[in-house]
Amino acid sequence: MISLQILSKCIASGNIDIIENNQLTEEYFVGYEEERNFIVEHYKEYGNTPDKATFLSKFPDVELVEVNESDRFLVETIQEEYLYYKSVPIVQRVAELLKSDANAAAEYMIQATKQLQPNYSLGGIDIIADAKQRYEEYLDRKEHQNDWFFTTGFPELDDAIHGIRRTEELFVIFARTNQSKSWVLEKITSHIWELGFNVGYVSPEMGASSIGYRFDTLYSNFDNKGLMWSGSGVEDEKYESYIEELSKKDNKFIVATPNDFDKKITITKLKNWIKKYKLDAIAIDGITYLSDERGQSRDNKTTSLTNISEDLMSLSIEMKVPVLVVVQANRGGVIDKDAEDLPELESIRDSDGIAHNASIVLSLRQKDNILMMQSKKQRIGSVGKKIAYMFNPNIGEFIYTKSDEEMPIREKPTQERRTKKKEIEKKEDVF
Repeated sequence: MISLQILSKCIASGNIDIIENNQLTEEYFVGYEEERNFIVEHYKEYGNTPDKATFLSKFPDVELVEVNESDRFLVETIQEEYLYYKSVPIVQRVAELLKSDANAAAEYMIQATKQLQPNYSLGGIDIIADAKQRYEEYLDRKEHQNDWFFTTGFPELDDAIHGIRRTEELFVIFARTNQSKSWVLEKITSHIWELGFNVGYVSPEMGASSIGYRFDTLYSNFDNKGLMWSGSGVEDEKYESYIEELSKKDNKFIVATPNDFDKKITITKLKNWIKKYKLDAIAIDGITYLSDERGQSRDNKTTSLTNISEDLMSLSIEMKVPVLVVVQANRGGVIDKDAEDLPELESIRDSDGIAHNASIVLSLRQKDNILMMQSKKQRIGSVGKKIAYMFNPNIGEFIYTKSDEEMPIREKPTQERRTKKKEIEKKEDVF
């Protein structure tokens, strides 16, 4: 089937780049050798592949297929199949020899396996020869920033991180429990939707209605408690009018739970989900809910989460959508005392590979209705600037209060204060 997919793709694209660039000789196309050679020879003689009608007139029994897989997947799969076909007779011959002469079997195996060198797909871009293309990309990004970046809905954060790139972006939000990670995630995604784009939101712990009510709160400041429970604080007519206007919008905000992925969220399913709804950005409210497609039974959680984060970045690159994901920090993890107890990268639970693969890591800390943010990692720009907002979750309001430069330096405790603290603690120990 993989041979037919590659041949179908060649005919659809009008070129044989996938065959030539990866040196796929007729040996790779088991059962389709004649078809492969016909396409290659036609291209070399006429400068293009045969069209569908020409090909089917020559091979009427072949059914061409629609192909949506990437070149990389097709090439790696056919190379793996080719290696398998070459390996089988060698393994069978070794098994026969082992019955009578182990030395002869070992000698044969050593010589035969020299023919089984994997044919890796190696590539790269010549940044010298392609310099003009890079310059044109620079001009386009300069003139059309909205085509390259999303803003976050937090203007002060945008100043610090320069927005969210629309590809090659794995944006990690991490904090300890009950620090408003999900609110920040939905605030950003609601803003991206408001810009006119399609958004996908994977919510493992909350249903679509609950996320929808939060959206209403963030988008139009409706009383969240009233929407979720009592109805108090919500004007029915105003809410009905809002819903009618909202329903007229064309772009989508798709909320999915694990049940929508047959209780197993994988990178492959996320890719198909992006295609189905033509999503421009996706958010995942909890990386630990994803399943590692590359995982082995012996793998620990650290290895699985590292694999998943690598695959999420690859997904962003392949599908050209940013991926935003929430990650839990350890309860007693490393904290930065000068950053109002914001967690450090070392406190990401179960895997430092997540921070390694992320393009942006945003640390959060909420205390006394003040939500503190700090970029702990970003591939473009500096890190470390602290930004604070007064946050009222009931009406979805974030009010900027102060920046890094405006925050006071914590006083070191004097001996008098230390003594007083000990006296208080001693009193509290008396029952």
